[in-house]
Amino acid sequence: MTQSNYLNLAGLQHNINQAIDDIDSILRLINKKIHENPELGYSEFKAHDNIVSLLNKQGLEVIPHAHGLETSFSCSYGNGGRTVVFNAEYDALPGIGHACGHNLIATGSIAAFLGLVAVLKSDPSIKGTALLLGTPAEEGGGGKLKLIAAGAYENVSACLMTHPFSTPGNVTYGTCMASSKFRATFTGKAAHAAAAPHEGINALDAAVLAYNGTSMLRQQIRPDQRIQGVMIEGGKRANIITPKSVLDYNVRGSTLAETKELHERVVKCFEGAAIATGCKVEFLQTNIYADLRPSRPLCVAFSEVMKGIAPEETWVVNEKPEPGAYSTDQGNVSHVCPSFHGLYAIPIKDNAANHTPGFTEAAGTDSAHKLTILTSKGMAGVGLRVLLDETFASEVREQFGLLRMLSSEADD
Repeated sequence: MTQSNYLNLAGLQHNINQAIDDIDSILRLINKKIHENPELGYSEFKAHDNIVSLLNKQGLEVIPHAHGLETSFSCSYGNGGRTVVFNAEYDALPGIGHACGHNLIATGSIAAFLGLVAVLKSDPSIKGTALLLGTPAEEGGGGKLKLIAAGAYENVSACLMTHPFSTPGNVTYGTCMASSKFRATFTGKAAHAAAAPHEGINALDAAVLAYNGTSMLRQQIRPDQRIQGVMIEGGKRANIITPKSVLDYNVRGSTLAETKELHERVVKCFEGAAIATGCKVEFLQTNIYADLRPSRPLCVAFSEVMKGIAPEETWVVNEKPEPGAYSTDQGNVSHVCPSFHGLYAIPIKDNAANHTPGFTEAAGTDSAHKLTILTSKGMAGVGLRVLLDETFASEVREQFGLLRMLSSEADD
């Protein structure tokens, strides 16, 4: 990038910052509405309607219920060129509301999108498109998997989002684990447990055998792999041989290929339990979240922009980050287009971690909102650079191609 282009980008970053600050009251209101009205995945109707209304009031055309999903939306502005996507998550958790801060994720992506749109509106000579995508049901529902299947991320030059965390520090380049979720249903035969137990086929026994089998399997798996399970149904009455049992399982590994391999080993435990008890077993694959493969050029660029916006904060770009102990469907997005999933720390009380009531409280604070707005300015700045800087855009594209090639070789 030439010196003149660099100065131009710096000046436009100032315009982005100002544009976002000018609508802070609007952003605070949408943040508050989402936080105070938590909705589970694929039921985020209030969040969907409130965001669509906000965007319409900003003079933008919005496609509600986009890509065949009732609580997704799509809003774009530009004149062709490269496309930068900002993902807005807004689903909550059962019983504890926004304990993963998705109200902040939505607010940050809305702010970043509107900040970039302001620059595009002020200078029609800039060729490029900003796209805000509503991505429902991240918490286990796999909303982005459905959006990928619908073609929402085709021809995307960069996809950006940030996520609040309880861990101290801000991580711009980090990965997370892949995850494979499934439901197993054992079917046996009911019988009176006292009068005719020999006529029954015990599905509860099958569930216990499967659970014990996977528990013993843990001794032979890698330290960074995880097998987690819970029994959903295990019988109704003690004097009836249980005819049906249901278990939900989540298998995690460092990579998608590794997770799929471990998944097959877990399935064999269930199949063995079915054989031992005479039950039938059926599997329903809930979803598969891929490991996160962030674009290093996007991460480095974000860190550089944030040094100018918030020099008092540290933005870490690890050389070889250890996978975070979580999974996200943004991982799947990172396998189909260059992606950024930055983590930033918000103030918490009593060491409250994500997915706890304490984090729900933290996600609704003024300090959390302010930090979110800072990261939104950084995202918008990176998005602008993707649109303006051909050399940078090529670097992002080439690094993504290399990642895909290396992952394909690893899978083979």
